[in-house]
Amino acid sequence: MFTGLKKTAALAVLSVGLLAAWMPMAARADSVPPLAQAAPAMIESAPGTVILPPVGQPAAPAVVPATPAPVEVPLPTVLPASAITPPAPRQTRIALLLPSRGGVFGAASDAVRMGFLTAYSRQKDNLQLAVIETGDSAADMQRAYDEASARFDVLVGPLSRSAVTAIAQSGRVVKPTIALAQPDSPHESELKLPAQMLTVGLSIDDEARQVANWVEKEKTPGRIFAVSTGVAWQKRAVRAFLATARQLGMQVDVMELSNPGNVLAPAGLAQLTRRIEQERPALVFAAMDAAQTVQLRSAIGTDMPIYGTSQVNPFTLDRSNPEDRRPELEGVRLIDIPWQLQPDNVAVGRYPRLARAENERPNPDLARLYALGIDAFRVAHEIAQQHSGFDLDGVTGRLSVNMVTGGASYFQRQETQAVYQDGLPVPIADQY
Repeated sequence: MFTGLKKTAALAVLSVGLLAAWMPMAARADSVPPLAQAAPAMIESAPGTVILPPVGQPAAPAVVPATPAPVEVPLPTVLPASAITPPAPRQTRIALLLPSRGGVFGAASDAVRMGFLTAYSRQKDNLQLAVIETGDSAADMQRAYDEASARFDVLVGPLSRSAVTAIAQSGRVVKPTIALAQPDSPHESELKLPAQMLTVGLSIDDEARQVANWVEKEKTPGRIFAVSTGVAWQKRAVRAFLATARQLGMQVDVMELSNPGNVLAPAGLAQLTRRIEQERPALVFAAMDAAQTVQLRSAIGTDMPIYGTSQVNPFTLDRSNPEDRRPELEGVRLIDIPWQLQPDNVAVGRYPRLARAENERPNPDLARLYALGIDAFRVAHEIAQQHSGFDLDGVTGRLSVNMVTGGASYFQRQETQAVYQDGLPVPIADQY
């Protein structure tokens, strides 16, 4: 009888030893220091955060311990159930896949990384994070994604539209994947995403669709003029606005103005002004940046309502220069994220602003990408907690997420509606 008990005890101890060797370990600290530079070997970058070696570099060989000699194991002491500490829950492994900081996407990549790590430093519970840098091409990102998919539980990235498209079409998305950009949609049709993929990137197309819904809710009767230049993002915004507006029963005329040297051609502006005077449309949707919208406004006058996207807002919440105002845009309406408009928003006030060099002007596009990094982590955190459907009051908008295993994933962002007052965009009182 005692011999049988000894064997049972020995097997129990051996099982515990194997389990302890398998369990991952992670360093802990209370703050995130500046990011470390990528190195050929695996190095610490932040608490629980590692930058993995470049894709294709061999890892250090594993050291296999020698088989221990059998030992006599004394009978275990029997403890009451209340005295047994349950094992710590397994950490969820998250991989953040970004282009190298030295590549063409370097500034964008660094802004997203800093936002992601800022949010991670405030909510690390039971998470293990790795930052993986790759080349800029879609093929580089695909290789990194395939390798990370075998080792991590949740993947965040890629950042470029072409890389997101390649991964979405690869047929190899088997882990929850939070893409940081929208895929390219061929022939103006939406690309069908894998069930385990969310696309949370900031999208000018989505903003244009939200503007169309906003206009419809205000029930302004009459035809709408949608105006852009030949720049690709502006044409995409017009297409998205047009499709949604027509679905909602609105009539839209599309006009494209030439802009040599980023200056709207006077002949095109004169023609547009004549049409507005003759046809009296209800409003103009300006798929343009702030400088171009100023030129448009000066040509068509202040009586015509103008709606635009976030690109009509060249400011951040860091408005230390009192001369940073655009009084020419008074009354122009637009969509933008809370991070750029709402300093009193609870979610916005929780995080520090993106650091910049002294005397460097705030960059609104990098500020938006930093905010995207914050919300990307918050979505990843919820998914790591196995929350398949949830809503977040995010710094990039009100987020609705549904990622059900075996079903279609769903993501929606509702940005903030604003209007120019005293030269600056401010949120309107009644948000649709």
